[in-house]
This record gives sequence, structure tokens and C-alpha cells, in this order.
Amino acid sequence: MSNNKDFKVKNGIQPTVYQESLGTVVSAVEGYSLSSASYDSKSFATTTEENAPHGISVKPDGTKLFVLGNGGDDVGEYTLSTPYDISTASFVDSFSVATQLSLPRGLFFKPDGTKFYAVGTSTDKVFQYSMTTAWDVSTASYESKEFSVGTQETSPYGLSFKTDGTKMYILGMGANSVLQYTLSTAWDVSTASYDSVSYSVSSLGTLAVCVVFNDTGTEMYTTSAVNGGFVRIHTLTTAWEVSTASHTGSLDTTGDMTASQIGGLVFADSGKKMYFSQQANDTIYQYSTVLATNSLDLSTGSVFEVTPTSDIQVNLSNPAASGTVSQGTLLLRLPRYDVSNASYDSVNFSFATQDGVPLGFAFKPDGTKLYIAGNQNDRIYQYSLSTAFDISTMTYDNVSKYVGSEELFLAGVRFNNDGTKMYVVGYNTDEVEEYNLSTAWNVSTATYNSVNFSISDTNPREVIFNSDGSKMYVLGDGNLSIYQYSLSTNFDLSTASYNNVSLSVSAQSTEPTSMAFNSDGTKLFLLDRETVLPPNAGAVYQYTLSTAYDLSTASYDSVSFSVASQDANAYGIGFDSDGSKMYVLGYNTDLIYQYTIGSGVESTITYDSTIQFGGGTAPDSPAANETDVLTFSTRDGGTTYQAAQAIDGAV
Repeated sequence: MSNNKDFKVKNGIQPTVYQESLGTVVSAVEGYSLSSASYDSKSFATTTEENAPHGISVKPDGTKLFVLGNGGDDVGEYTLSTPYDISTASFVDSFSVATQLSLPRGLFFKPDGTKFYAVGTSTDKVFQYSMTTAWDVSTASYESKEFSVGTQETSPYGLSFKTDGTKMYILGMGANSVLQYTLSTAWDVSTASYDSVSYSVSSLGTLAVCVVFNDTGTEMYTTSAVNGGFVRIHTLTTAWEVSTASHTGSLDTTGDMTASQIGGLVFADSGKKMYFSQQANDTIYQYSTVLATNSLDLSTGSVFEVTPTSDIQVNLSNPAASGTVSQGTLLLRLPRYDVSNASYDSVNFSFATQDGVPLGFAFKPDGTKLYIAGNQNDRIYQYSLSTAFDISTMTYDNVSKYVGSEELFLAGVRFNNDGTKMYVVGYNTDEVEEYNLSTAWNVSTATYNSVNFSISDTNPREVIFNSDGSKMYVLGDGNLSIYQYSLSTNFDLSTASYNNVSLSVSAQSTEPTSMAFNSDGTKLFLLDRETVLPPNAGAVYQYTLSTAYDLSTASYDSVSFSVASQDANAYGIGFDSDGSKMYVLGYNTDLIYQYTIGSGVESTITYDSTIQFGGGTAPDSPAANETDVLTFSTRDGGTTYQAAQAIDGAV
């Protein structure tokens, strides 16, 4: 029988199949990732002060920018009111270097801001300056220290140093090579001597202009005037030794700029930001160069679950010592939850017989029960689905619970994870009330336990919880905001307190009615019933949370989906467990509608260089809404990992 990996496993992926211990996945970000680079759509024009910017530098805390140009032959200092945000720059002062050189090109600041260095094509020399107040060019002076590179390069443009000041690097249009020098006294350019070591970049484009290193000296970045919109990546097998460099990639920036020649290049915030100057249009551009990593900590377990919401790199950490085998299994799943690709299934269910004013609903986690908050009769109604999450199979259980004694204007309903507690919210009391269910998921057994919590807004429309009940969120129509609360005891309203965290949705919605999270809290969906003018009437808006379930990190995705064709006066929203289906409750029609969510944008998964797959090629990323199972093994203490895809596309 042939080995076909493209088989489907229904409900067959469980961590306990492999080992009882579920390992910890440590998420982090790394800088200097040009493969993940993206233009921030932020720039700053230096035209008023400098019409020919070349070398640039950024203070490590992101609050200052320095620009060297041959328009004024000076170093211009700018303050960034928002750190690392180039669009917030404003001019402060400048310092002239014209006495030492004209046509200045390259600029480098010592990491502590007490010295800077400049090189230009008029003298082929590197000049050294000091500042009595760090990062303040108004206190700068020439130290009468210089070093000529003219024997090696007659047109020097790029200038860089090793982080400890013991190495210097020059790149220019004459030799088109990175030239390496040693400083016998750190940061004293007058003590430099040529190492007789160089690295040619001429094959990548002549008229070379910039050279920059990452913090560890293991990667180098160059640009050239020919093919000038490209940043070239070079990997050094020995840190800071350019003789060991090799070209390993490029970033094409030409699609983001109105000109195509980079004059100055610098990284900041540990490589998470990149800036470059354009002489042709007197502008500094800003990029994000961040790689998200998920590290599988083998000391904590052997089975790992990762559900990425963006491009990530998979690493492994803390294996057993060399000579002992360490193994891990990764369940890698890509979810859906991209409402821009939603489509109506032409499937609905009517609640009109039970209640003519349905305003909210909740699913049992396995999709076999659904509960409606009926405002007309102030009751919670219970339904069963013979096929999970398929509302065409739904029937009324003839079971309901009257909550009008506590809430006369019922708007939303929620449950804890095991169905033994129920929560209702409404705009009569502006409270969330808590009930106990003596029989789980049977609302007829619910009793009010005299626990309630007053919210921070008027006219509450919805209440939801995070996955473990340690946080609660309430949507208020009064201030058009979502409010975040903490519960010191999970799902216990008596322990709730306001986090002083809220998310205003007024930019998207004027009449919000409902909200829902995706399964891991990295996406938030808001339903609006605005009936004034389409296309806003009856729309779902999508947000991303960079930290799961933390509203302070939420940002609007500029993604929405209209449900107005079904019911513009929409009041409730929810999803199935994997985000492949969306449900919207219509006020005008008394119907719940079912939608299919498209596959959305798939994440790209890459692997650390220590991970070696058979055949030398890593498998493709999982398709949306599928799970790939991968195995890893090392016996040399993590120097290398042997990897294989055990299952491709389980669902």
C-alpha cells in the first residue's frame, strides 16, 4: 500500500495519544527579519532642513533621529514624540561637519550616544566627533581624530562599527566591497588599521552605498545605487568577520517608495524597526522587521499545540543533554475566523413562536444546544441541534427560564464552560446577573444566586468571557465601548473588578449590539445594527488583539461583512468551535442565520535552521481549519533536530 499522507482524521488528534504531558509554547518576537518585513506606511520628509539625506541613526530608545546629508553638510537632530514612529519627528538642531568634509555620506553613532563618526567622498576619510551631552548634537565637537580609507576605497559611502568599537567597516562605490578594519583602541578611529579582509557585493549591484550589521554581527545588510531599492542580506558564519559572509536573501522596497535608491540604512529597537533615507525625495521611510517565534520547550512536555494567527517560526528549546534522545510532537492548526470571506448558507431558524424580540444567543461549546435571550417575554429559551452547529437540525426543547424578576430588558446570555452557571445582561438594571443550574445546560433548573455586577456603561448589550472565565467583557451602547473586567475566581461575578481597560468602537459602530471572540482570543468581532444607511446597516467588524483577550491591544483590521441582506437590524453574533461557521440573530425577522467563513489568509510557518526535514524541504503550512502533526527528535542536545510530518491535514 502506498504511503499517502493526505488522509483525514476526524476527532482523532488528542495530545494524550502521544504523551500525557502537554508542553509549554513560549511566544516571542525577533528583530532583523527582512523575510517578515512590511512597510509601516510611515515616512518623514527632511526637505526643510536637508534636501539630500544620506546616513541616518536612531537613538536606542527610539526618541531621536539623526540625519547626515550633503545638502547642508551637517548632522540634523530630530525628536520623535512617539518612540520609533518616524512620522512624529520634529527638527531640534544641527551640527556642521563642513570643515572636515563635504559630500558627507555615512553616519554612525556610538551606542551610548557620546560619539559619532562621519565619512564622505570628498576626502575618503572617517572623522570622529564627541558630545558632552549624549545624543545632543548642540554639544558636539570635532575630536581632531580621523582615518583615511582612500587606499582601499576612493568613494566611501557606508560606515559601520562592531558593537564594542574594535572593528570598523566601510562600503563604497569604488571597490563595491565591504572593507574590515581593526581599532587597537576601541572607538578611537585614529588607531584603525586595515585587516586586508573584504567582501565583494558587486554581483548584487554596483555603486554600493550602505552597510549595517545586526546586534550580534551574524548578519550584514547592504544596499547599492544600482538595483537601489533592494536591501541585501548576508550571513556571517563567524560573527563580525566579513570574509565569512555569504548572500542569503533580499528585501525589495521599490513598491513602497516613490523613488528607488536607498541612501542611508539603520535598524532600531533590537532590529524590530528599519529606516532608510531617499536622497531623491528627501524622505525617511519606516519598516517593521519582526519575526514571531513559537519555541517548543522540551523540558515541559513532549506534545505542543500551536494555532498561529500570523506568520511564525517554530523553534525548539531545552532538550536533554547530548547522548539522550529528546522528542516532541507538534499539533499545528490554522484557524478560520476571517469574516471578509463569509457567505450566507441560505439556512435559518425562526424563534417567532417562542419570542418575537430575540436579542442574544449562546451555544453550548459542543454545538448541540443553543439558548436565546428573548426580550419580549424576558425568558431564556433552550434548543437542541441533532447535528452540532447545524441550525437546520435545530428543534425547541420546550424548556425556558423566566428571568424578568432580575432583568426586564433582556439583551444577552452566557454560560460557564460546564453549563452549571448562566449569566444574563440587560439594559434595565445595567447589570450582569448570575444563576446556578442544578442540571448542567438545562435552563429550567436555573436559580438566581443573588450575585450581580454593575457595569461601567449604560444600555449593556452583550456579555462574554475569556476561555477560562478569568475575564469578562461587556458591550455598552451608552459610550459605544467594550469594557474588560477580571474575576479573581473564575466565572464568579462576586469577585469581578474593572480593569480600567476599554475599547471604543465608535469609529466603526454607532449602534453595537453584540460581540464574540475567536477560540484563542486573538480576534474580536463586533455586530452593529445601524439602520440609517447601508452598507453599515447590519455589519460585522473584525479586530485583532496582539495579546489574547487584552482589549488594550485590539486594533481594527479594516475588515467587515454585511448581513443586511438577511436582516439589517441584527442583534446577536456567534461562531462554531473552529470558526468555519458564523451565526447572526435578526431582530426584524426573528431568525438566526448561518454563514460559512472562507479560508481567510493562511499563515506561513517556517522552521529554525537546526530543524532538518527529510529531503531537505519543510512541509507546506496547514490549510485553513486543518491540523498538521509534526514530530521532532534530537540526540545531540539540540544542535540538530530530525523532523517529519506525521499527518497532513487532519480535521
